[in-house]
Amino acid sequence: QVQLVESGGKLVQAGDTLTLTCSTSARSFTSYTVGWFRQAPGKEREFVAVITWGGGRVNYTDSVKDRFLVLRQKAEQLVYLQMNNLRPEDTAVYYCAANQWGEPTAAQHEYEYWGQGTQVTVSS
Repeated sequence: QVQLVESGGKLVQAGDTLTLTCSTSARSFTSYTVGWFRQAPGKEREFVAVITWGGGRVNYTDSVKDRFLVLRQKAEQLVYLQMNNLRPEDTAVYYCAANQWGEPTAAQHEYEYWGQGTQVTVSS
């Protein structure tokens, strides 16, 4: 069983930069495609970004393209979501999810493992 833990969420102001971290108990996290998702109050969980197991392919939802960056640090088995120029509408609980050898998909059902989430609140 792979356990994922998100960290880094907090209260920030609009325009700030915040980086979330996804860490894992998996022995070979580099073999997992990792997606980031978020759920705002009263809304369904939605796709944000994904990075493939090799790190060669990334994808973003349109609303965060040019503001967010997904990266992975292979040596430390960490995946980051760097969020720049945050907006109040980015307020949500952010989740990382993993799928071994997976394609860079936005489809939530493709991900086998999920973290518990970290709260990001952006004030205006």
